[in-house]
Amino acid sequence: MFNNGHLRSYKRAYPFNMRLVHGDESRKVLVLYTGGTIGMMRNVDGVYSPAPNAFKQKIHSLPELHDEFLAKKLYDGNVPEGHYVVNGAPSTKNVITYMIKEYNPLLDSSNMSIDDWTRIATDIYQSYHDYDSFVVLHGTDTLSYTASALSFILEGLNKTVVVTGSQIPIFEQRSDAKDNFHSALVFAACYNIPEVCVCFANQLFRGNRTLKSSSNMLNAFSSPNYPCLGKVGISYKVHKEYILKPEYSNFDLKLHNTMNHNVGILNIFPTITATMLEGFLGSTPRMEGVIFQSYGIGNIPTANEDLMDVLRCAVQNGVIIVNVTQCIQGTVAATYETGKALEEIGIIPGYDMTCTAALAKLSYVLGLKHLTLPEKKKLMTTNLRGELTPH
Repeated sequence: MFNNGHLRSYKRAYPFNMRLVHGDESRKVLVLYTGGTIGMMRNVDGVYSPAPNAFKQKIHSLPELHDEFLAKKLYDGNVPEGHYVVNGAPSTKNVITYMIKEYNPLLDSSNMSIDDWTRIATDIYQSYHDYDSFVVLHGTDTLSYTASALSFILEGLNKTVVVTGSQIPIFEQRSDAKDNFHSALVFAACYNIPEVCVCFANQLFRGNRTLKSSSNMLNAFSSPNYPCLGKVGISYKVHKEYILKPEYSNFDLKLHNTMNHNVGILNIFPTITATMLEGFLGSTPRMEGVIFQSYGIGNIPTANEDLMDVLRCAVQNGVIIVNVTQCIQGTVAATYETGKALEEIGIIPGYDMTCTAALAKLSYVLGLKHLTLPEKKKLMTTNLRGELTPH
């Protein structure tokens, strides 16, 4: 594994401050390879599992991801170990130089936790001034959770962070890995997109607006309540009007690594009882925040007085409950009497946030120890990183 000591020594030896002879600028990207399908191989049982060190070796045999001729030209014939070079978008004339930091152990994304979110964010934070942008290679199952979490943990981001992966490993003859990885590198290195993004199947999305919408299609991700930020066709297209406007300098980045673990998601369903809800809210350790996935535009069976009493008691005891819709697309609003009843007992509307973004945001907000409970509740209804449409 490349630890931070190795990373620093490489930076000293190869500061990347060169330009090509013909004047095109070299853009520096740090790739954090956390695991996931993109670099998996079939094991003795015939199923996919992480394969340490194999992904980086594979890159050397893929000219679309590493141009050896260009690399030798850039480094005067002496290409440092662990460094890769590829052309960027033709319209920008950039050359992308990148280094891959492989995690140990490599993780299936279903094993990702809050601690892994903060580890990725910390690696970006510690290398922030040494690279122009960042790419995170990640498994697809919890990719949207990680992208959402990074957007909140990294406050004041003024560089591009692109999270990507693949549905088929790069070692298979037919794979989406190469296109996803190359597109992520180009969007990260060649365009000014100061936010955490997800690049998948020729589309670039705001990270905290995404959800995994298919388990078996190559276009596995969607952004139901916000337009895509960019597309890849014959050429690259970035929709500047949808990108967050940079409000910070490159020296304003703050790392919030005190995420709260005591948050959860509860999906409302017709057979739910007050006892079930009470058991969920009273679990050990006690829930401090809950994302409440309700019907339609924010409705639950308010005629069930016992259920409402449990919710009312939880709010009075300081639990922050955020109401988001079960629907793939749409927003929560107090249009119906049932939705209005939830607001009246202190349940917060999540508007058009995805469930994954709401969970990551709630974990982040509850981790801000210096804020009062009312201030935390206000933040949950405030658009912080483009995660919701203000009302």
